[in-house]
Amino acid sequence: MPKLMKNRSRKSGLPPGTLIHIGEQMDKKPKITIIDYDDSSSQEKEAEEISECYPFRNKPSVTWINIEGLHHVEILEKLGGCYGLHPLVLEDILNTDQRPKMEDYGDYLYIVLKMLHFEEVKGTVEAEQISLVLGEHFVISFQEGLDGDVFQPVRERLRNNKGRIRKLGADYLVYSLIDAIVDNYFIILERTGESIEDIEEKVLGNPSTAMLNDIHFLKREMIFLRKAVWPLREVVSGLERGDSALVRGSTKVFLRDIYDHTIQVIDTIETFRDMASGMLDIYLSSVNNRMSAVMKVLTIIATIFMPLTFIAGVYGMNFKYMPELEWRWSYPALWAIIILIAASMVGYFKKKEWW
Repeated sequence: MPKLMKNRSRKSGLPPGTLIHIGEQMDKKPKITIIDYDDSSSQEKEAEEISECYPFRNKPSVTWINIEGLHHVEILEKLGGCYGLHPLVLEDILNTDQRPKMEDYGDYLYIVLKMLHFEEVKGTVEAEQISLVLGEHFVISFQEGLDGDVFQPVRERLRNNKGRIRKLGADYLVYSLIDAIVDNYFIILERTGESIEDIEEKVLGNPSTAMLNDIHFLKREMIFLRKAVWPLREVVSGLERGDSALVRGSTKVFLRDIYDHTIQVIDTIETFRDMASGMLDIYLSSVNNRMSAVMKVLTIIATIFMPLTFIAGVYGMNFKYMPELEWRWSYPALWAIIILIAASMVGYFKKKEWW
């Protein structure tokens, strides 16, 4: 089940803090972008080497370092050494099937959450681990993939000085990144809701074996979404109610809004799970009803032919003395009796509304 749990066999038996990337190996070079800003100015650059991030370590302005691609472990080692990141934090960044969580290391906070996107070709929801490190004047984000993210609106606000993002500190930047991820959850849920409605209409109209596969696929997607989103409630609650000096009171008000959105997302996922389970029950009931209707018709047909078979059996016996066989009108009389019996039984079944 690679979608629900990644293979950690390569780490088996190794000491804690060993840096091994268990995700997808890529040929491309990791992309490193730096945005340094304050209330009056902003500069953005794409770094060729990780050493270009070092001068921003002690700057009083806010620095956002974004790394896309974790397959070059040495980059994380060098950056972790410069910014004082614990080896266990670096290990968790490389273990890309982490449960969403928040850990306080005093000088910085380490946050893990899942960024979702819809895979058009496969028709599935895919998750990518996002790791955030919040320091006093810096934010470092780590992304597993190289195919883009949902942070473009945040970058635009930083470039154009829209809103309050450049007037506030690094904690507000972390809030903005988490808010962008949570807002994208609603887009994913809208697509999922449309799929549920389509499947529900087909189940009610004409259930088929292929429909059963769709329902099981949908239930699996709901399990996946719940696993990715449910723990985020604890993460946001920890940031909002925690005692860390890195998260100011003015930012906690905005975090409370994210918490409300997270609860709404979780409630929607639970509703979709119930709907998927209900559709499975509807499918099974529909199949049983169709089977019952078929068996009902076959039973009625068999019941009608039982007395007719009895008559045919009696007159099909080879006894020598059967006076009816000598009668001139015995054959048409027999057909008249058979038709009368069949018509009477059909009329009776119609009257009882059994057919």
